[in-house]
Amino acid sequence: MQQKEEKIAGHTAKHIAGHTAEHTTERNAEYNDEITTSLQENAARFQKIFSGCADIKMRTMKIGQKQQIACMAAYIEVTGGGAIFEKSLVGRLLNELCHYNEKEVYERLSQNALGLSDVTPFDTFSDAAAGLLTGDTILFIDGYDKALKIPDKGYPSMGISEVNSEKVIRGSNEGFTESVKANTALVRKRIRSPKVKVKEKKIGLRSKTNVDLMYMEDLIYPGVLEEVEKRLDGFEIDGVLDSGIIEQLTEEKWYSPFPQFQTTQRPDRAAMAILEGRVVLIADNSPIALILPTDYNSFIQTSDDYYNRWEIASLGRILRFLASFFAMTLPGLYLAVCNFHTQILPTKLLLSFAAARQGVPFPGVVEVLLMELSFELLREAGVRLPGAMGNTIGIVGGLIIGQAAVEANLVSPIVVIVVAFTALCSFAVPNEEFATAFRILKFFFIAMCAWLGFFGFLMALLAVLIHLSHLKSFGIPYLMPFVGADVTDYQDERDSLLRLPLYQLRHRPVFARRHNRLRLRRKK
Repeated sequence: MQQKEEKIAGHTAKHIAGHTAEHTTERNAEYNDEITTSLQENAARFQKIFSGCADIKMRTMKIGQKQQIACMAAYIEVTGGGAIFEKSLVGRLLNELCHYNEKEVYERLSQNALGLSDVTPFDTFSDAAAGLLTGDTILFIDGYDKALKIPDKGYPSMGISEVNSEKVIRGSNEGFTESVKANTALVRKRIRSPKVKVKEKKIGLRSKTNVDLMYMEDLIYPGVLEEVEKRLDGFEIDGVLDSGIIEQLTEEKWYSPFPQFQTTQRPDRAAMAILEGRVVLIADNSPIALILPTDYNSFIQTSDDYYNRWEIASLGRILRFLASFFAMTLPGLYLAVCNFHTQILPTKLLLSFAAARQGVPFPGVVEVLLMELSFELLREAGVRLPGAMGNTIGIVGGLIIGQAAVEANLVSPIVVIVVAFTALCSFAVPNEEFATAFRILKFFFIAMCAWLGFFGFLMALLAVLIHLSHLKSFGIPYLMPFVGADVTDYQDERDSLLRLPLYQLRHRPVFARRHNRLRLRRKK
């Protein structure tokens, strides 16, 4: 019995030792990440890295005058191969190398004598694998100890199209795409200066998403750029599939309904922000760029404010500021006046309200909440339905539900008017995320006004103002230039509620460095 146990123990120990040795050998092989001169070893290692990946193709070929040098091209199926392969940069490189003997091939590869500036050599398998996953082709050549990354078609993406949101009457209609490289090019197209810098980072442990930070080197505060990079490096996540994930993980006060990043789909708006000394964050696979720092005033501005004359731009600004206020407060004000402070209404208007509410079985707050929730539901349904059907359901549904509710004596006509006007005001706010904050706070004002009337309205308004006064975006007060205007010698006030003529907007906003804010001067 004892001999049997010793035999089993010996067999087990031998098995464990063998397994450990095998595991150690695999671990050492993985640790040795260097690319060798043997194509057979390199191909086996690369195939092991991408084992089980049916969409990764590896194609072996021969190059050189006598077709004596073996090579292997690895690529993602949709990014290369087929008839296009021979016409791509990869095919042209291989055809060029077929004109040289073995010695000349290695010399030209090591010295880059072919002048291929887009070709990047890699020394390790991890870099080569990362290069392949960017959508490029990786080329291994027997006898050459580097892998070459050669740009190819890249991943499929939507082309440059018209902007879906942030519509303007005058100005460019180009919108960002889902390719980070195309988006940076669209911004560079508008600012052709070498001082525009692009800093690239990879975010996401598994997605390895490319994120570009664009800024003007001589305008941005170095501390702002450092803070942005610090926040980007302050979290680890499996994947970043849209810039909205970065926005949520890097904002300072997550509980605030007000966005601390400005979003845009317009390259010209991003270019304006860079010229103001701000940072534009562009994430791969996302057509929406983030602008930071930002403030309340920036969300009210539109691109064509600067393309139109100052009178019409100022009128538009005033309307948008009023719209942002009424989108948040109008239903609450209606409840405060009708339930608590009817004496401030003219007698005829008060009698008209009373006649309209005759036969309605619900109190005013239930009427307002019922209609507000119905309009929010219609808005959500309109967004989810495709194309023209979404617009149709929003308009027709609102008319039908409102009319039917009035005829059924569920709500009064005045409530339908108030709710419809509130929705119209929220649509007038240029930035959708910014408008969402007022849609949320609208229900806070409804609750406070239904509880305490006009005193509740003042308390709710004071709470919002206190919150906004404490809110900052990367060190910039959210209520600039209405607070701290003396920091810029009151120059920012010229481009706030009113937009003065362009020749008076001679200084950049507070985002730019103090000593470099002059942007317009008269030539003598």
